[in-house]
Amino acid sequence: MTSGDSWREVFGHSEPYDEQVDGIETAIDTAEDGGFAVVEGACGTGKTMLALTAGIHLVRDPESDYERVVVLTSVKQQLRQFEEDLRTINSNLPTDWDPVTGLTLVGKADVCPYNRENAGGIDDGNVYERCESLREDTRGITGEGGATTAQNLVSRAQSQQTGLADSGRQGRAAAQFLETAGEPTPYPPEMPEYEDVEYCPFYAQFLDDLPEDGDPVEAVPFDFDGTGLIDPEELVSLSVQHGTCPHSMMGAILGHAEVVVGNYYHAFDPVTTGGFTGALLDKSTFVVCDEAHMLEPRVRDLVSDAVGDKTLRDAESELTRVIQPVKFDGDKKSHTTADADLVRGELEDSDVSLSDIEATRDFFRDLREELDRRVTAHLEREHRGWKSNLHDLPDDEIPLRDPTEPQPDEISEWAESEGYHDGIWVKAEAVGSVVARILNEAEDDEKERAAPAAGRVLGEWYRNDHERYFREIELERTWNEKEPDTSWRRAYNARLAMQNCVPSDAIGEQLAEFGGGVLMSATLEPLDVFEEVTGLNHLDEEQGRPVVDRTYGLNFPEENRESFAVDAPKFTYDNRGRPGEETRTRQVYADALRDVAQSPGNVLVGMPNYAEAEWAAESLRENSKVEKSVLLDESSDDDVTEDLKAEFFGGDGKVLVTSLRGTLTEGVDYEGDKLHAAVVCGVPIINTASPRTKAVRTAYDRAFGDGFQYALTVPAVRKARQALGRVIRGPEEVGVRVLVDSRYARDSWDSVREYFPDVEREEFQPVSPDMLSLGLERFWRDPE
Repeated sequence: MTSGDSWREVFGHSEPYDEQVDGIETAIDTAEDGGFAVVEGACGTGKTMLALTAGIHLVRDPESDYERVVVLTSVKQQLRQFEEDLRTINSNLPTDWDPVTGLTLVGKADVCPYNRENAGGIDDGNVYERCESLREDTRGITGEGGATTAQNLVSRAQSQQTGLADSGRQGRAAAQFLETAGEPTPYPPEMPEYEDVEYCPFYAQFLDDLPEDGDPVEAVPFDFDGTGLIDPEELVSLSVQHGTCPHSMMGAILGHAEVVVGNYYHAFDPVTTGGFTGALLDKSTFVVCDEAHMLEPRVRDLVSDAVGDKTLRDAESELTRVIQPVKFDGDKKSHTTADADLVRGELEDSDVSLSDIEATRDFFRDLREELDRRVTAHLEREHRGWKSNLHDLPDDEIPLRDPTEPQPDEISEWAESEGYHDGIWVKAEAVGSVVARILNEAEDDEKERAAPAAGRVLGEWYRNDHERYFREIELERTWNEKEPDTSWRRAYNARLAMQNCVPSDAIGEQLAEFGGGVLMSATLEPLDVFEEVTGLNHLDEEQGRPVVDRTYGLNFPEENRESFAVDAPKFTYDNRGRPGEETRTRQVYADALRDVAQSPGNVLVGMPNYAEAEWAAESLRENSKVEKSVLLDESSDDDVTEDLKAEFFGGDGKVLVTSLRGTLTEGVDYEGDKLHAAVVCGVPIINTASPRTKAVRTAYDRAFGDGFQYALTVPAVRKARQALGRVIRGPEEVGVRVLVDSRYARDSWDSVREYFPDVEREEFQPVSPDMLSLGLERFWRDPE
């Protein structure tokens, strides 16, 4: 072994693939120059091991400036794969090496002992709000001038168990301990109280262990340096044995792990990076962006912003509570002089005046009234009689400008006409911060207030341009019994929303914070488009940081697979008509689905949307030649989807029909005999009539020259390729992949063949609809 391939000491298997050797060395060389490797690798390339090996090698290299690897992925299945590969690396390291320390980041819901066991009044619906409230109360009880100590709170919670055990109820005493992750905790399932105030004993134990002015890692009561990877289950188990908070342990260990595995929001969500992971985002970090084809849409959501009707209402109330002590100073029935003095003192130390707060309060109030007027007018226009059909109202969006013509939005124009000048927008964030500080001081707590959030969003509303940002009112279905039964607020949560149509700057700027890394997926082509929409091209052109591309095809035996691009009429609305119409196009597609469905084993059918999936399922069920059970995936929650997967994987072969925009066509591992064929019908371009989609396309037209290609066609082709990628997952697997639509088969004006890598374009040879069954029969008769 030479110094040039010393990375082999890290590599977790006996012998790498040729693609892995090239990819690892490319990633290392590129990162040493401060750059990024962009890797498209088909299933079986070993991308996960490739990226981890390169990153860990650099972290362990004494001449390298890298201190950690941060892995970002949008799919839980892939997160598990990184965990598995890191364990493989650790089990095969040289005997004189310490294990690579690793930590998986998850949300509070996954590690909160109470939430995991649905105890203490905490569940998935309130875990974040309850956690913050309990932490605030725990700090309030034990902080400077508090009524007691953290140690006393822990002892009180533990003593409840002792009391039960000593009361003659020994037979039931064990059941009174909260248990989770296979471990009993020292505390009861009920939330303990101190002088009628609930507190979290796990967090109290963390506070008791936390040294003054010391590193929080000193509060970790277990050895993590020699543990290797600590996944969420192990983190909870290790923490609750010592009665301490697993989420706080995660934060304490975070800065000391060599490999951190998390989600995109851990690097791109401003709130998360500002309060939790920000210290990791620097030049000493080697970043791995997995499933990078999702980077653009996921980050767009994270860097877009909104302020809800309820937030505006709460912010208005908070501002009023600060104004009143001064306005009613001397009125002993309402307020005390001390309140007024506190407000005056805080205002004197800030750049915010009482009149600023009053003007902002009036702005929030009038903005809510304008929001109410616009939502009501929209419902009267689009859903007559809506007051008697609140349960039937759909999610909706109300554009605030023509999405195809960048120009000031109607809310901004309304504000100007009402005399709310630039200074109101600009000052709103500062006003919100001062108001929150005053209320927290007056009420002696650290609650999260609505005023700063509302002010921040409205400040951004004013500052952001109208070309890359699209503003609208979002109406999200909800239900609130407290609102009047004739109010839209009973059925909707309304938000003033700002869509970041072109997130390339936000992505590129954040990637630039890292020292280097790898961005990878099975579906990144065309790579030049990917590098533009993620801002990588600017890192190369403007900062001189290299961006190096690699594309690796399937390295499994070609005789084990067959690929067809069926030259069928385009599956567009104009050609196919509505579901249920007996058009020639639908008959061609029904025949193709029948042919593929007769393949041995399980068959996955991907349709452009859920309505077409329903049609396809019904067509297959009515066809006498299809003898398998046909399962239909409908837009539903995770539990229902998991049950559907289990049914699909169990027993004899079945057909599973789903939308290509659902969760079953990417990020799900159909290894082994779980899937033998996948068929994609049409090019799954999203609804182009949506105002938001029109705005994104327009913004992409201006940014990149071809909005339809960049914003719609390329992401749609990636969706189709992801579905096909479910079939062949290992060297022994056998299966067929079928694309049905002339745009996949012909080089026409609207062909999408150019968006496939060369090797796939060659594999998906065109075939006429009447020849598909013959090709399938030939393959399955003699797959060798």
